[in-house]
Amino acid sequence: MTEALWFQTIRNIWRSRIPGQLIIQMTDACNARCPQCGMRVTEDFKRSRLSLDTIRRSIDAAAEKGFQAISFTGGEPLLFLDDLIEMIRYAGHAGIPYIRTGTNGFVFMGSDKKGFNSRIERIAHALADTPIRNFWISIDSAVPEVHESMRGLPGVIDGIHKALPIFHASGIYPSANLGINRNLAGEVAGNQRTEPDAFHQDYRSGFNRFYRFVCDLGFTMANCCYPMSIPGRGTGSGLSPVYAATATDDIVNFSRIEKTLLYRALLETIPYYRSRIRIFTPRTSLLALTRQLTRQMPESHPCRGGIDFFFIDAKTGHTYPCGYRGHTDLGGFEELNPSQPLKNSRDCRECDWECFRDPSELMGPVLDMRNHPVQAIKRLATDRTYTRLWLEDLRYYQACGVFDGRKAPDQNRLRQYAL
Repeated sequence: MTEALWFQTIRNIWRSRIPGQLIIQMTDACNARCPQCGMRVTEDFKRSRLSLDTIRRSIDAAAEKGFQAISFTGGEPLLFLDDLIEMIRYAGHAGIPYIRTGTNGFVFMGSDKKGFNSRIERIAHALADTPIRNFWISIDSAVPEVHESMRGLPGVIDGIHKALPIFHASGIYPSANLGINRNLAGEVAGNQRTEPDAFHQDYRSGFNRFYRFVCDLGFTMANCCYPMSIPGRGTGSGLSPVYAATATDDIVNFSRIEKTLLYRALLETIPYYRSRIRIFTPRTSLLALTRQLTRQMPESHPCRGGIDFFFIDAKTGHTYPCGYRGHTDLGGFEELNPSQPLKNSRDCRECDWECFRDPSELMGPVLDMRNHPVQAIKRLATDRTYTRLWLEDLRYYQACGVFDGRKAPDQNRLRQYAL
């Protein structure tokens, strides 16, 4: 992090804010068949694309408001690669330091066809010629056949394996992005065994298999998207998703007990792979989510969606506190005043969207020390498990270069985390 970014971050914290993040949904068009997503190609609805002028205005407003991160998402952003490249460059010129995007992987199909390498080189070089910082590739399962069947993208795993060295040579180190689902270690993992101990062991095995798989593919970074339960399915949630990267399919719907067990399994698995691959998922957040689900105290830190983080919808171009609070339409982002956060945003714990929940939890203790120093110090002193994981996460993030996807991992720094 540059000196200017450190100064801006400290200034934000002094104002009881954390570095702002804006997610721009460029399109809801997609060419994959993922059962866990309402934007899959088989869904019958009119597809939308944000105009480039709307995106530019949003980027300009984000830069003016001091936001540090922008994610371009879909649908499938790489369906419109030229526009995506243009907007990434525009965000960089506007002064946004952390720019991210990703793909369902369709570009990696056909690796056995002539011209595959040259096609991937063109894509990698085009992205490398922008200020993009992180690029993710979705992986649904450690079993290639299951992943490809879920996505409707035959042969994509072989293509990813062949493409990663090309991306690395271009100076881009993609992240494997797992959307946690029941098929992560094979078809219907955890569905056939209802006993809590068996379910927990199924998912420990599943996460172990996933991390081994993406390491063997050649990834140097990995992240997990937590499963979203759908409002109206007995969750008691008041959410109304505007971001359709969710579905009612049982493959991504877990009960409160099941989510507690799988988060605990992930919490226990991560340490065994931190020396092999840069794992973005903070264990602090997993501990906080398991406590929230089991109603243990102290509470998890509330989400900063609607305070420091916002989502722009492809259909209307309007802004929302996050992709899952569709009842709260904030209008155009350029008119938004983040210095006057929504009253009901300060205590939101409605969803498990890791894009917002993970940084909210990591930065929570810092904001606590700014706003309520005595209580914050008391909590850190008494809640030793949380404090230990939080400090470990902060040190690990530093060892990972704060997950700079334009740099290879520092193996010497990661080696200290070997078990």
